[in-house]
Amino acid sequence: MKMCAISICFAFVFGVASHAPARETIRRGDVVVVPVHGEVAPSLLAFLRRAMKTAESNDASAIVFDMNTYGGRLDTATEVVSAFNQIKIPTYTFINTNAGSAGALIVIATQHIYMAPVSAIGAAAPILSTGEDLPATAKEKTISYWSALVRGSAIKNGHNPDLAEAFMNKDKEVKISERVVHRKGAVLTLNAQEATEKINGKPLLAEGVVDSIADLTKKAGLKGTIAKIEPTGFEQLAFWITALAPLLLLGGILGAYLEFKIPGVMWPGVISAICFALFFLGHYLAGLAGWEVVALFVLGMVLVLIEILFFAHSTIVFGVLGVFLIIASLLWTMIDRYPQQPFLPTGKMLAIPLLNMFIALVGALLVITLLARYLPRTSLYRRFALIDSNPPGPSLAGAPRHFATALALAPGMQGTAVTVLRPSGKARFADHVVDVVTEGEFIARETPVTVIQSDGMRVVVKSAAVV
Repeated sequence: MKMCAISICFAFVFGVASHAPARETIRRGDVVVVPVHGEVAPSLLAFLRRAMKTAESNDASAIVFDMNTYGGRLDTATEVVSAFNQIKIPTYTFINTNAGSAGALIVIATQHIYMAPVSAIGAAAPILSTGEDLPATAKEKTISYWSALVRGSAIKNGHNPDLAEAFMNKDKEVKISERVVHRKGAVLTLNAQEATEKINGKPLLAEGVVDSIADLTKKAGLKGTIAKIEPTGFEQLAFWITALAPLLLLGGILGAYLEFKIPGVMWPGVISAICFALFFLGHYLAGLAGWEVVALFVLGMVLVLIEILFFAHSTIVFGVLGVFLIIASLLWTMIDRYPQQPFLPTGKMLAIPLLNMFIALVGALLVITLLARYLPRTSLYRRFALIDSNPPGPSLAGAPRHFATALALAPGMQGTAVTVLRPSGKARFADHVVDVVTEGEFIARETPVTVIQSDGMRVVVKSAAVV
């Protein structure tokens, strides 16, 4: 019954993903159009990551970013710029009205730029979220870092690095040959006509003015069929779930621990299943993982259960292999790997997954240590532990006090575990089967046990081998 309920939880959570809007069909050679609209925020990053991977994985001939943004968070823009610079297929930006602030820095990370007749790019000076200037030291450090980043991005994609830096640094003068294009004193902003002006036979920034995506593909000589990738309502959900990855892992680990400690209760296993299901679902929607990681995780869980149910205290092969597969699947899920990157992750790719895993494991270890010490002493735990489902048979648990006294269940009394004690179960003393509980220890069937405490209503035992 319990496993059925847990399976229903998995089915419900993953059923949400299966009823999400179908992912776009991209064919080899298509020109993929991806909107970059609204605020530059983590939710936009999750969508762009998925779109880029979809385009590259399906061998699209080019990817066109339909840009209309006034900017947003610089930290998110950093990640977007980094992602754009990893794309292996040709990249184009159609500035459809606005590419302001952080949007201008993102545009520089694409190889080809086209602008609508009435559009602008620039004004990327960093400011606080309130609209105020950064403190002097922070502003200097931010501009210094971003100047280096945007110059490198501009050089990689064939743009003028001085021009790119002038978008955010008001002290940057731009001079081409003998002509001063931009003087110090203000950050640079260009309209379509200024950006496409040719100096020494080369456009200042944008390659042309176009009216639409179709016009862009025509002027750029792109022959493939236009295919669009649109953001879904689950993109925002994916951001929050991936941001909460350490907490979801912590909840899953603790739920699994409590499930084995209090096997007669269903809710810890259900909570664990929901946490792990949400963890995989969020990373799937964010484009970080596919169903193969779920299969790997389930296989690891099956091996661990086989170890516990059939080979307890006899072999550790299944358990160790299962734990390895579970950890590998969790790390694999969080790795942001692009199609053209090596299969084996680099240190940079593993940094965030390892940090999330470290936080979850350390947190789980601390909480489990506290639970192992104090949980068995609570009345709630004893109440659940003693109603665990056990094989039918006579039992003295809960019987009048004189039965236990007649049996002389005093500390030091020797018996044998009739069921697995994890930590509650049954043990045989003389000719009587008694409900017992350990102090948190896992004891296999047929293991000799010794009474360490008995008050007539509760019998606490330990393995005779360690007493």
